[in-house]
Amino acid sequence: MSSGACETGSAGREGLKSRLGFLMVAAGCAVGLGNVWRFPFIVGRNGGAAFVLVYLVFLALLGFPLLTAELAVGRAARKGISGAMRALAPERTRKFWYVLGCIVFGGNLLLMAYYTSVGGWLMRYTAGFATHGSAFTGAGAKAAFDGLLSDPATCTAYMLLAVVVAAGVCLAGVQRGVERVTKWMMLSLLALLGVLAVKALSLPGAMKGVEFYLAPNWTPLIEHPFRTCFDAMGQAFFTLSVGVGCMTIFGSYVGREHSLVTESLWITVIDTCVAFLAGLVVFPACAAFGVDVTAGPGLIFIALPEVFAHMGGGRLWGAVFFLFLSLAALTTIVAVFECLIGGLMDELRWKRGRASLLVGAAVAVLSLPVSLGCDIRLPGGVMKVLDLEDFVFSQFWLPLGALVTCVFCTWPFGFGWKGFRQEAGMGYGLKPPGVWKPYMRWLLPVILLVIIVGGMR
Repeated sequence: MSSGACETGSAGREGLKSRLGFLMVAAGCAVGLGNVWRFPFIVGRNGGAAFVLVYLVFLALLGFPLLTAELAVGRAARKGISGAMRALAPERTRKFWYVLGCIVFGGNLLLMAYYTSVGGWLMRYTAGFATHGSAFTGAGAKAAFDGLLSDPATCTAYMLLAVVVAAGVCLAGVQRGVERVTKWMMLSLLALLGVLAVKALSLPGAMKGVEFYLAPNWTPLIEHPFRTCFDAMGQAFFTLSVGVGCMTIFGSYVGREHSLVTESLWITVIDTCVAFLAGLVVFPACAAFGVDVTAGPGLIFIALPEVFAHMGGGRLWGAVFFLFLSLAALTTIVAVFECLIGGLMDELRWKRGRASLLVGAAVAVLSLPVSLGCDIRLPGGVMKVLDLEDFVFSQFWLPLGALVTCVFCTWPFGFGWKGFRQEAGMGYGLKPPGVWKPYMRWLLPVILLVIIVGGMR
């Protein structure tokens, strides 16, 4: 693709330079902690290979069409989610869709309010393993993690580092900053992941982990069918970062040379490969050293450091592993920052510098309650701010945002099926199949409602 192939038609609006840049940026938005942190422990909790197969089915049914929808809305309007809905909706419903678009857009701030802190933890672990890895491994792993969480100064410093990096990348512009840096982050991430997978598979006893991961055991699915299917639906939905309009802004930066169905397929494949390879790192390594793969969210910060404690060159491999995780987190943070900055530039006609500084400052302030370890008192008891924000975002904001986009793209009082299908299929490649119309209009919204209700269980 030529250097100008992805530039938009709107005067003065910067676009992505190349198709590879678009795929890396969009995949970087999708690839995050959901792939390399959540995916392994969800697979471990649900018995391994059988769950992976169920997950792949739901990825095709849920994530793929919703990702295509978000990209199509952005490319059709050349705007972020709120402005795009206002521009594409019929005149009588524009205000309605604009308000819904603003609500969806706000989910990006909620996500960054805790995601930057988790990204900071990963960077702290990377630095810790690189300088004195023994403090984070073995019997001291839990104490090290608890110590980090009880050290607000360190947590805040690394959170601010994540914010400064993301705002600085976006400040440089779409091509010189976001596209260039994210492309190298993604290529480095994939290279590190390949090295880690080779190392993990070479460990004595690693094949037991591979068997658990790739040889289907249907017992957990038979014993807990609802939980398994719900977890698979949730993971398939969350892994592609659909539901808050992030993909809409990148759709607005890409040209019409290739159909968005084809581009969505490539993004989904890249995202799935990262998650799959992450499993080839975690499960063989855990099997080699007898670490419980059902350790849940603590698998990364507490259980896996136990692996590095017993591994030859564990300090080096621990540093490489957490560098990989840091890059995965940063690609998402940069992408969400660009969504926020691009949205403000579209709606308020601000220059990039002003929008970047405001977004960076706003995210830093909103992230302080998490980095300071604040609690919030609820009717049912006390809850960490991080846990509350993650629950609201994951169980309600994302599926509700996806529901809004799904209805917008399939009903005539929104963008409508005709407009969506024409935009998504424009260019070389796959076209939206006709079966998507009844599926996205009727069945997919029901599935999204099931996810929302199931999240309250």
